[in-house]
Amino acid sequence: MRIRTITTGVAAVTSLAVAVGVGYVVGNGQGGGPPASPPIRLANADLTVAASCEDLLASYVDRALEQVGPYGWGGVIAYGDVGAMDAASPQASESAAGSMSARTMVKTSRSESNESGTNVQEVGVDESDVVKVAGSLLLRMRDGVLLAYDVAGDGPRLLSSTPVDDARGSSVWVGDPGGEMVVVDGRAVVLGTSDDGRSSTITTVDLSDPTSPSVVDATTISGRASAVRLHGDVVRVVVQSALPELDFSVPSGAFGELRARLRNRGLVRDTTLADWLPTVDGAPVVDCGDVAVPDDDLALGTTTVLAFDPADPSSRSTTAVATDSDISYFSTDRFYLAAAQPPWGWVDCIDCRPAQTTGPSGTTPVFAFALDGADATYVASGEVEGTVADRWSMDAVGSSLRVAVGPSSETGNYNSVVTLREDGSSLVEDGRVDRLGVDEQLTSVRWFDDLAIVVTFRQTDPLYAIDLSDPSAPRLLGELEIPGFSEYLHPLGEHRLIGMGQDASLQGVTRGAQAALFDVTDLTRPRQLDVVTYGAETQAGAAADPRQFTWLPDQRVALTVVSEGWTGTTGWVSVLSLADGSMTNRMVEVEHGTDVEDVRLVPLASGAVVLVTGEDVTSFDVTAG
Repeated sequence: MRIRTITTGVAAVTSLAVAVGVGYVVGNGQGGGPPASPPIRLANADLTVAASCEDLLASYVDRALEQVGPYGWGGVIAYGDVGAMDAASPQASESAAGSMSARTMVKTSRSESNESGTNVQEVGVDESDVVKVAGSLLLRMRDGVLLAYDVAGDGPRLLSSTPVDDARGSSVWVGDPGGEMVVVDGRAVVLGTSDDGRSSTITTVDLSDPTSPSVVDATTISGRASAVRLHGDVVRVVVQSALPELDFSVPSGAFGELRARLRNRGLVRDTTLADWLPTVDGAPVVDCGDVAVPDDDLALGTTTVLAFDPADPSSRSTTAVATDSDISYFSTDRFYLAAAQPPWGWVDCIDCRPAQTTGPSGTTPVFAFALDGADATYVASGEVEGTVADRWSMDAVGSSLRVAVGPSSETGNYNSVVTLREDGSSLVEDGRVDRLGVDEQLTSVRWFDDLAIVVTFRQTDPLYAIDLSDPSAPRLLGELEIPGFSEYLHPLGEHRLIGMGQDASLQGVTRGAQAALFDVTDLTRPRQLDVVTYGAETQAGAAADPRQFTWLPDQRVALTVVSEGWTGTTGWVSVLSLADGSMTNRMVEVEHGTDVEDVRLVPLASGAVVLVTGEDVTSFDVTAG
């Protein structure tokens, strides 16, 4: 397996450079009009900008005609959106330390519960959730209602209930998927998604009087919100626009397939930009000049990053790439889009692990954008051979991108960790470690300043420690093989690591959820210290949604959700107390049915913990016997 930059033509770069020079920012548009004057210039020709809105539409139609058949898209009629959220195991960013020995490496992870109460991928980059904390105020979304609680006293006290409606005045369906929020400067930004996943509503709520919140803006945009991030006071929403829903014909009678194909191709030719771009009230929200068109034949659709300050929610900045991908990773100053083919299926929530991961597709293009305020500037791109499963497979430290990739038709039958650096306008391979888990599936990754912990699984669970202190020469330090596997990894200081996943027999048959405690003091010889198993047919909630894991460092206690069966008929909070290299477990039954997926354990600044279940918000006693 190798990394290579995308080969591009010279003419497009030259013409754009002559027209406008260097360094225009992608993403200042407000609508679907002609390109800005002067038009934006991209860093190289891996992404180009159409000369006009007509040319942009033609690029969509030309690509679409290759995919439509007598039964519609790809030979079958497309129902709903495809795509899913990412998750697998957390990571971080910042500058790496210099080369160090395996025993003294800096093992700092910046992925942890932040002040909003959410277990996030990057410290400094908040993520949406169904529950948020802002000082003594706790907010939660439940069945289209924003509930505000005062948590300053002995127990949560309900202050208000605010229905969240879309721009047309009808209730936003916020159960599956959607109904998540971020909070900034006394305002909540709530994301809700329609039943069919074809539209999302962004609602801004003023919380200056939490006893009587007021909706100040509600904007419904076509497309599915697949990620929400908060950088300072800038909210960024990733919106996926899949293939348009068209009234396709199906074959019938003599020459049925021929007639159906011709009619379906005619429907594609009659599409407008409003069919391909995200829209508000039927008008594209992205200017034609803010849509970058990939040079390669990628998944057809549009991925848009919409940015705004909740203080002025109607003023938006947009950046779009004409491909449909749900693998978007944000560091503190970069946005990376891995242009993988979205899997078929439905999603349970924003930022949850997909039911199906991306299958082998050969190579995965990666586009890098620099973030500055509400703007995004395309800076570099490259192409990695192999599959990128989800956002947790990527991590940025300074200008270095680290990617864990699985096998594909273009690689060997193993997993790899690849480091990339920005060289001009290209992402080029800096270093790599191959042959991680031959004939095995990559199940989780944990990124640190200068370290990666990678877990793969087939019959046993190899855990690999990889030194990234020199990005140009990453090296395998040590490995540990044990039964079972971890799907989510969380650091417990510099020398301990906990993994939530599945127990398994030596033959690779899963036997239920487990928590495993690891000692990574000596990275050449990682050790498993203790294991807690939860019984047959149990599932660890953090495996699908890391927000169902909470670490309380002062108390040396991990709180995590465990459910019975794939349907989550019963949900418990597992209270794992750590001491002297061992874990003791106490199970607290808290919920039943589909509400198990919304259970959260929210740490407060006071040291108290709030338990959020389907119907209730209560105090949770961590020390109860």
